[in-house]
Amino acid sequence: MFNNIFKKVILTSIWFLLSVSTTASSSDVQSDMLVKKQRFEMDNFVTFGGKTIKHVAVGYESYGQLNANKDNVILVPHYFSANSHAAGKYHVDDTQAGYWDAIIGPDKAIDTNQYYVISVDSLVNLNANDPNTITTGPASIDPDTGKPYGMTFPVVTMRDFVNVQKAVLESLGIKKLHAVVGASMGSMQAIEWAASYPDWVPRMISIVGTGQIDAWGTSMLEQWAIPVRLDPNWKNGDYYQSTPPTEGLISALMFITQDALTPEFFNQMGDSPAVSQQAGQAAALQDINRSPAIVNWLRELAKKRVALMDANHLLYLVRANQLFVAGQQQNLASGLQNVKAKTLFLPASNDMLLMPYLAQDAYQILKEQGKETELLPLTGPLGHLNGVQLISQQADKIKQFLAE
Repeated sequence: MFNNIFKKVILTSIWFLLSVSTTASSSDVQSDMLVKKQRFEMDNFVTFGGKTIKHVAVGYESYGQLNANKDNVILVPHYFSANSHAAGKYHVDDTQAGYWDAIIGPDKAIDTNQYYVISVDSLVNLNANDPNTITTGPASIDPDTGKPYGMTFPVVTMRDFVNVQKAVLESLGIKKLHAVVGASMGSMQAIEWAASYPDWVPRMISIVGTGQIDAWGTSMLEQWAIPVRLDPNWKNGDYYQSTPPTEGLISALMFITQDALTPEFFNQMGDSPAVSQQAGQAAALQDINRSPAIVNWLRELAKKRVALMDANHLLYLVRANQLFVAGQQQNLASGLQNVKAKTLFLPASNDMLLMPYLAQDAYQILKEQGKETELLPLTGPLGHLNGVQLISQQADKIKQFLAE
């Protein structure tokens, strides 16, 4: 069974953390749902840290129809390196659909015949150079200087991502959600919604997620930032008129991809014809500047998407993740105290990025607080990526949870 899954996902699963507009759906059925990127703007936005950002713009996508009472809304915050393209296609001839097309659409787990589903591009979105992403961050022009913000851009948090989403929803006349559902960094925003705006959120689903980043996770995230800062082209973030720190960003993306997968996946990849470890080892033996084949493979994957991404944006996303605890409180128990939503946690049993104990901690605290909560595992060979590529295994549970 593993070999069949491996063959299917070998060229697509790693796009979970490396791609946006070309992300493959985990469904074999090509989507017929067409979507359009929309734009939202606000003149001023005050961050959780008390800083004002002048003129914020973000993109968003919606699927299904908003009902007359505007109470059929499911918000889908996105993961670290994605944007709001959660499902459907931009054009009929697109070869691939949004990352969760397997569960978002007519008669699917998140049924767009019943729900109005909306997703919003985050602030400091990694894909700042992607025409299908609208975001405000370090690469944006500071109205006061006429130059890119660079490292003068304020530090932002999950609360800020949530508050921008809330502004988008309010602009549409929406005052309450039916549910919020997110994977990975999207799960952080989902639980932040439930903790910070409990009257908005009756249902919350956290997929391969966490209620906080612990010391281990904080250190792992820092490994993603270090290559960018060490790249001589980074220049303390002031590279927009010169050569960007591409090599540092490529290295960061290599770490992200490996952290999101499993030893099982990499070892299977190393045994495949596409990456001949034997041939690669021979070349590496002859020349210290030649890398093993699996390293070359990982690097080539990163190189394919790096042009659409911005290195400073990666640093700000890393920091937002490092600062995360539900409710932006001193500890997780305090942060979850105000949650009114019934909650469902779907951690991956072999997740090496957001390890399953993180979801279990949040689940256990909510349970001890007398909240209605469930936890079910996702299984499969892909670790963190089980949350997208193999999410269909819990499609029935998701549909049932949303209907209750």
